[in-house]
Amino acid sequence: MSTDTAPATAAEGTAPEDNVRWFAELGLADLEVVGGKNSSLGEMISQLADAGVRVPDGFATTASAYQRFLGDTGLAARIADRLRTLDTDDVRALSAAGAEIRQLVVDQPFPPALEADVRAAYARLAGDDAAVSFAVRSSATAEDLPDASFAGQQETFLNVRGIDAVLQAVREVYASLYNDRAIAYRVHHGFDHEAVSLSAGVQRMVRSDLGASGVLFTMDTESGFRDAVFVTSAYGLGEGVVQGAVNPDEFYIYKPALAAGRPAVLKRGVGEKATKMVYTDHAEVGRTTEFVDVDPAQRRLLSLTDAEVTELARQAVRIEEHYGRPMDIEWGKDGLTGELFVLQARPETVQSRAGNVTERYRLTGSGEVLVEGRAIGQKIGAGAVRVLSDIDQMDSFTPGDVLVADMTDPDWEPIMKRASAIVTNRGGRTCHAAIIARELGIPAVVGTGTATRSLRDGDPVTVSCAEGDTGLVYAGAVDFEVSETSLEAMPEIPTKIMMNVGTPEQAFAFSRLPNAGVGLARLEFVINRQIGIHPRALLELDTLDAPLKRQVEERIVAYPSARDFFVSRVAEGVSMIAAAFAPEPVIVRMSDFKSNEYANLLGGEHYEPHEENPMLGYRGASRYLSADFAECFAMECEALRYVRDEMGLTNVQIMIPFVRTVAEIEGVVRLLGEHGLRRGENGLKVVMMCELPSNALLADAFLDHVDGFSIGSNDMTQLVLGLDRDSSLVAGSFDERDPAVLAVLEMAISACLARGKYVGICGQGPSDHPDLAEWLVARGIGSMSLNPDTVVDTWLHLARTAAGG
Repeated sequence: MSTDTAPATAAEGTAPEDNVRWFAELGLADLEVVGGKNSSLGEMISQLADAGVRVPDGFATTASAYQRFLGDTGLAARIADRLRTLDTDDVRALSAAGAEIRQLVVDQPFPPALEADVRAAYARLAGDDAAVSFAVRSSATAEDLPDASFAGQQETFLNVRGIDAVLQAVREVYASLYNDRAIAYRVHHGFDHEAVSLSAGVQRMVRSDLGASGVLFTMDTESGFRDAVFVTSAYGLGEGVVQGAVNPDEFYIYKPALAAGRPAVLKRGVGEKATKMVYTDHAEVGRTTEFVDVDPAQRRLLSLTDAEVTELARQAVRIEEHYGRPMDIEWGKDGLTGELFVLQARPETVQSRAGNVTERYRLTGSGEVLVEGRAIGQKIGAGAVRVLSDIDQMDSFTPGDVLVADMTDPDWEPIMKRASAIVTNRGGRTCHAAIIARELGIPAVVGTGTATRSLRDGDPVTVSCAEGDTGLVYAGAVDFEVSETSLEAMPEIPTKIMMNVGTPEQAFAFSRLPNAGVGLARLEFVINRQIGIHPRALLELDTLDAPLKRQVEERIVAYPSARDFFVSRVAEGVSMIAAAFAPEPVIVRMSDFKSNEYANLLGGEHYEPHEENPMLGYRGASRYLSADFAECFAMECEALRYVRDEMGLTNVQIMIPFVRTVAEIEGVVRLLGEHGLRRGENGLKVVMMCELPSNALLADAFLDHVDGFSIGSNDMTQLVLGLDRDSSLVAGSFDERDPAVLAVLEMAISACLARGKYVGICGQGPSDHPDLAEWLVARGIGSMSLNPDTVVDTWLHLARTAAGG
C-alpha cells in the first residue's frame, strides 16, 4: 500500500500491507495474497471501472495475516492434529471435528498488529458515516479456480456495523474454513488443508435490502448456450436467492442484440418472491438480517425493468470479455440510489467444462405427476424418497435415495453427493441446491412449494428434468432411456436436417444437436404455454364477467396491458428459439389452433364455435382472414415484427398453415404486409404449408405468392386418404408411405424444384420412417425437419445410405 493509505498503527516489524490490502490495489495476480473472491473484486475495481462495471469499495485481510493468526497462536498445529486421522465420510465424526476447530478459531484473540491494521482500515472506509454497514466475506486462496468451485463453502456476514462487529465477523470467516462441507470438499478434491488460506473481505453494503439483488451467469446454466446472459432477481439481499429461500424472477438477454444496441431481453419470468431478506434492528444481539413477507401485489410484478436487466447484462459481458471465460456473478441494486453493482464475480465451473458429447435423457414410460417445479439439468433420476427436515437426519439417507427438503445450504453437501436426485420446496435456478446438483451431475427439481408434504418417505419416484423448463416428479419407477450424441462434425448427407421445436425453454439445449435450423416452430405451442388465454379475452378484457376478468388480470399483472402481455410473451417465445439457432433459419408457423383447441384456453369457450370436425373447420389461413380473428392475427404479426425488426433476429421466417385456395394465400400475404411483415423486405421469406391436395395440384399458382413449400405430411396423408387422424377407428390405415400420398408429395417437390424455390418437409413421417426419409432425399427434398430425438439417428442413417451402406 502507498504511504497515504497505510494505517499508522501497524506494529513494529510488520508492514500494514502484510495484513490489509485495499481492493483497488489488487488484481488477479494476487490470488495467493487475498484469495479468489477478493482478488477478483480488486481486478474489477482496478481494471473495469472505466468500462462501467460498478463494484463497492473495501479492503481485505491477507493470507499471510491468516497464517500468522494460526501459526503464531499455536492453532495451526492443534488443527492439523485434529484432522490428521479424520474420516470425512463419517458424518458424525466430521461434524464433531468441525465444531471443535471452529470454536477454537472464534475464541482466539487476534495478534495485536492484525487487529490494529483492521481497525485503521475500517476507520478510513467508514469515515464519518455512522449508518454505514458492511459485508464481511470469505475468500480462499484455492477458491474460484477454473476447475474447482469453492463457492459458498465459507461464510458471508451482512449488515455488519461497527469495528467490534467487523472484527468478530473476520474471526467467524476464518473459522468457516473449517465448516464440515469445506473440510470434506478439500479432502475429496485433493487439496491439503494447510495449502488453503483465508482472506476476509470487508466491503461497503449496497442497500439492496431496499431494492433487489440476485445472481447472473454469462451463459445458460442448463444447456451451456453461450450467446445468452441468464439473470435471476428478487427483492432484498441476495443471500435469499443464493440460499434458495426465494424463488426469483428470471431473465434471458441475447448478447448479439445487446452488442448491436437493440432490445435484447429474450425472456421474462415472474418468480414467487414470497419473502425477502432485509436488515434487522437487532444487530446488537448478533442477528443482522431477517426474512420478511413481500406484499402479495408486489410478488406478481417483475423486480427489474428491461433497462435494468440490460444494464446488468452489459456489465456482465464486459466482465466476461475481460476474464475470457463464462462468469458467475452476484449483483445488487441499491434501493436508495437505483444504481446497479457487481458484488462478486467468479468463473463458471460446470457448463464451461462440458465436452463435445451430450447425453439425452428421455422418458419411455408414464406415471402420475406428484409435484413439479424448476428443472435443473436435463437428466432423469429415480430412487426412494427421503424427506429430511434437518441435516442431523443424514444417517437415515441411503446412497441412491432422492433427497427431499425444504431447501439446502452448504452443510448438506456431504449428503447431496449420495443422492440420485434432489427435490426442494424453495429455490430458483441459482440457489444452492441447483448449483450443487449441476456440479454433481444429478437432476434437481427446485421451488416445488409442496415436495416435503406431497412426497411420502420411502416411496419410489422418478425425477425428470428432461422435459423442458418444468421439472416433474413421477410416482414409481418410470422407464427412461439415455442416448449419447457426439457434437463433432457429422458426416455429409445430400439434404439439410432441421428440427421441429415448439418449446422455447428447450431451444438452447436442442441447438447443440447438429442442425440446419428449425423447419417448424409452432406458434400455437408458444401461445398455449406462454399465454394460456384466448387472444380475444385479452383484447376484450373490459367486457369479461368479473370472475374471468380477475383470472386474466392476475396472469397479466407484470405487463403494462393485456395486449402488451400477448405481444411480449409471443415475442419472448419466438426470440428464444430464433436466438438459439441463429443465424440458421427458424420457420415460425402462425397459430394453427383448431376451434376445439382454442376453446381450451382461458376464456376460449366464449369465442369459439362448436364444430363437428374442427380438423377441417375454422383454422389456418381462413381464420386469419376472418373479421372475428383479425385483431388476434394482428397481435401475432406485431410480435414477429418486433423479433425481426427490433431485436434483429431476421433468421425468423413465416409459414402459413392450412391454405385452401390461391385467393387465401394472396389475402394472407397482403395482410402480413399491412402489418409490417412484407415479403422480401429485410430478408423476410414467407413459406406455405403444403398439406392439402389442392396445394400440390395447383402448386404453381400457390408458389406465385410464396417463397416455397413446407410439406405437412400429417394433414396431407389425412386428406389424400380421407381419414381422420384423430380417430382410433381408422388409425391403422394412416401411412405417409401410401402410394397415393407419395404421388402428391412428389408433385409438390417437383413443382418447387422447377421454380427454384424452397421445399422441405416438417411432418412426422421422416421422423418415424427412415425409408420415407430415403425416398424424400431421392426426390430432391431440400430439408427435413425432424423431432429432436430422431435427428442424429436419421442423419446417420441417411449418411450410410448415401455411402451405399
